[in-house]
Amino acid sequence: MAIIEIQVPDIGDFDEVTVIELLVKPGDTVRAEQSLLTVESDKASMEIPSSHAGVVKELKVALGDKVKQGSLVLLLEAADETSASNPAPAEAEQGQAATSAATSAVTVAAAAPAEVPNVPAAPVEQAPSAPDSVVSSLVEVRVPDIGDFKDVTVIEVMVKVGDSIKLEQSLITVESDKASMEIPSGAAGVVQELKVKLGDVVNIGDLLLILQGAAPAVATAPAATAVVAGAEAAVRATTELSTSNQAQAPINQGQAATTTAAAHPSTAAAVGVPAAALAAPAHNPTTVPLGLPHASPSVRKFARELGVPLAEVKGSGLKGRITDADVQAFTRSVMGAAVQTSAIAASQAAQVAQAVQAAKSASGGDGAGLGLIPWPKVDFAKFGLIERKEMSRIKKISGANLLRNAIMIPAVTNHDDADITDLEAFRVATNKENEKSGVKVTMLAFLIKACVAALKKFPDFNSSLDGDALIYKQYFHIGFAADTPNGLMVPVIKDADKKGIYQISAEMSELAKKARDGKLSPAEMTGACFTISSLGGIGGRYFTPIINAPEVAILGVCRSTIEPVWDGQAFQPRLMLPLSLTWDHRVIDGAAAARFNVYLGQILGDFRRVLL
Repeated sequence: MAIIEIQVPDIGDFDEVTVIELLVKPGDTVRAEQSLLTVESDKASMEIPSSHAGVVKELKVALGDKVKQGSLVLLLEAADETSASNPAPAEAEQGQAATSAATSAVTVAAAAPAEVPNVPAAPVEQAPSAPDSVVSSLVEVRVPDIGDFKDVTVIEVMVKVGDSIKLEQSLITVESDKASMEIPSGAAGVVQELKVKLGDVVNIGDLLLILQGAAPAVATAPAATAVVAGAEAAVRATTELSTSNQAQAPINQGQAATTTAAAHPSTAAAVGVPAAALAAPAHNPTTVPLGLPHASPSVRKFARELGVPLAEVKGSGLKGRITDADVQAFTRSVMGAAVQTSAIAASQAAQVAQAVQAAKSASGGDGAGLGLIPWPKVDFAKFGLIERKEMSRIKKISGANLLRNAIMIPAVTNHDDADITDLEAFRVATNKENEKSGVKVTMLAFLIKACVAALKKFPDFNSSLDGDALIYKQYFHIGFAADTPNGLMVPVIKDADKKGIYQISAEMSELAKKARDGKLSPAEMTGACFTISSLGGIGGRYFTPIINAPEVAILGVCRSTIEPVWDGQAFQPRLMLPLSLTWDHRVIDGAAAARFNVYLGQILGDFRRVLL
């Protein structure tokens, strides 16, 4: 038996993270890419996968431990591969397995290629007999589960043919209607062929590239390798056949499933799916989703292979984690269920048409849906030279949201000024005292803390409409508008009430940089209770910001200026900050809005009030 050390892989821009959950224990059998533990940084939690398969011999970490890239996680006992190099036993096993392949799923790994009809088996060279021998194999790298996103556009290809890449190394950058994200590699090796290019639209499961990787020579017999490959091809063929049959009558579904099961009996037994399961898709569209699926990458892959929507699976593992058994149980529970695919297709078509119509309206549609006169059609070229440029995807989507919010929300804006003379002097002195820290405190950080105090005093501003009811939030997540080359983006400072000025300043700087680089994740742009839009670095006096639904208010600030202010005896030069508070009149009254603005100005005038 070979002992393998499993270490923490590259986890991004994190120094030390805390172990908050152990997902395995000594004696457990783990697969490659199965999650071993969950770690948490000051920004997010993530799961650490295993780079090898085997049996856990010893855990090297405990709950609460601090780990970083390269830290030893556990010792794994892998199967000794020397026996695989002996051709005589392998040939004997092939002969014995050929007679029992139809009755035992276990014999799939040792059966001859002839045991799987209609599946071509490519010849594979036998591995050398060295104990640590490996075989070079082609690995298909596909788009993993990227959440609730469909048809995302490739905006950057980060590797090329011939590059050597590591596990979890970023391959491409894609852009959805909410944000851009990087797609990591699920395997390590050398890029042999790229399957995507700039501008392509991809979804979960789409082929990205082919790697020339190295894999342990566990099954060296050519027959065993060919049958495994044939079984995978049969599973894919079965899945495709089942999908295409959904558009036919239930009778045709049953016939196709029966034919498929008869053609590949060992495959059906190997994956544990009876023939009846193929008569209907493993998905009930009438089921209400249970929320964001909590499952490891290996379970997500298993679910995709069976066509199981994880959002509908209830997990039985620790903290609601979805396991392989849960996926199998869900598959069995929907076996034989008739699915009205035509109704689903019609519903999806209606949703697509509605989305297209919304996009048209946002980008200058004719306004017919609102009962407006048609949008003017003008041939601008007859007046002079013109240049046509398509709007960025982010601007198109944000335009649709802004149009909806501007039309649907009865918004009112209050304008006021706050005296920040003393606060600005304190900010400048603080930055001078802490030049070596590398963190520059900005006025926006003080504004975020001041807004948290105001939201606590006036909870209506920290609410959202839900029909005829108001949802009052007990958390304080503050969004701030960031100007980027691709358009306006709104990162969110989570739990701002629990963070100090230095921490908020550092987090803002990091989020703003990620926004400019197009690397903000969806989680970093959602959940805001209240938004601040600052034009202080540009100029202006007052403006009317548009509320970011489902929030009920937004604060706009412009550049502060020195103004003469009467103190009762004389005019004094004071630094005044313009405030523009826009609020939803369905939720907030004018008197409450005025009090909010006044209180916010008082806090900025004497920041000690946040302690009260």
